[in-house]
Amino acid sequence: MLVKKYFAEIVSIHHPADGVYTLELSAQQPFKYVPGAFLHLAIDEYDPSNAWPESRCFSIQTSPEETNIKITYAVKGRFTQRMEKELAVGRQIWLKLPFGDLFTQEHNNKNRTVFIAGGTGITPFLSLFTDQSFAKYMNPHLYIGFRDKSLHFYQNELKKAQEINPALQTTVFYQDTDGVIDIERIYNAHPDAGAFFISGPPAMIKSFKQYLLSKGVSEDKVKTDDWE
Repeated sequence: MLVKKYFAEIVSIHHPADGVYTLELSAQQPFKYVPGAFLHLAIDEYDPSNAWPESRCFSIQTSPEETNIKITYAVKGRFTQRMEKELAVGRQIWLKLPFGDLFTQEHNNKNRTVFIAGGTGITPFLSLFTDQSFAKYMNPHLYIGFRDKSLHFYQNELKKAQEINPALQTTVFYQDTDGVIDIERIYNAHPDAGAFFISGPPAMIKSFKQYLLSKGVSEDKVKTDDWE
């Protein structure tokens, strides 16, 4: 799909937890992407006669069926600190999208598909879960981990996912009460899964993938959202 630049407006900013923000963005031309895509967001003005300004990548968490798009970010480094301070409703910013092939890679969705997400790593999965194409997945199971319950503010999207695919099962780990996501437990429950999708902190992605490969899961069955 052709990458395009969009002059987008911030429609809303939701602040569901300390240091976490969800932006809703609109543009005059329709956003074109597929589930699992990510975008580049630039804070500084883009001049077509010059190079693309400094930007960061963020997963798109809305289905391509939606008119507007949403991203969720956690304030961690200098760029996201600027976003927290400078972005406001009504401000116009530049986006470049789509990038990524998370769900367009060949994979078997006719057997159980296992989705593993840490924190905001759930966002690329939501773009699939809230799309009608998710209905084609047989017996999907989502494992999602949060530091605590205050960081789980995705219930509406998961409710819609359940309506699109009633076979969806969800297991939530809250680190303060349940501990971290247990990859050994997940593998033991689904050793014959058709595919494992992993999204979250880079260290989590790396260790979970290594564990699955060590258990003999073929590399083509382990898909990771590790564009960072």
